[in-house]
Amino acid sequence: MALADQRCIPCTGGIPALKGEALRPLRAETPDWTVVDEHHLARTFPFPDFKTALDFVNRVGSVAEEQGHHPDILLGWGKAVITIWTHKVDGLTESDFVLAAKIDRLRN
Repeated sequence: MALADQRCIPCTGGIPALKGEALRPLRAETPDWTVVDEHHLARTFPFPDFKTALDFVNRVGSVAEEQGHHPDILLGWGKAVITIWTHKVDGLTESDFVLAAKIDRLRN
């Protein structure tokens, strides 16, 4: 099943963050995201103006609430910068990539 069709699974901690080869297949499904230091995902979404960026951020917020997984969002004129990681493991889990794929669908 495609990542964007899955649900984020709440993390209660106690599992290791994904590293190395475990990230490869997940990265392949979210190629526009940057994996930063094997710790978090980041992507900048460009927009023609503030209002369009704000509308996108509001849609991201709705998906985040629905999934119970909340990214960091920086909103500026003509851009939205989104950063995702799982705080309970201080790194990446599959749910981070699921959320990234869902956000990609909002943009396409």
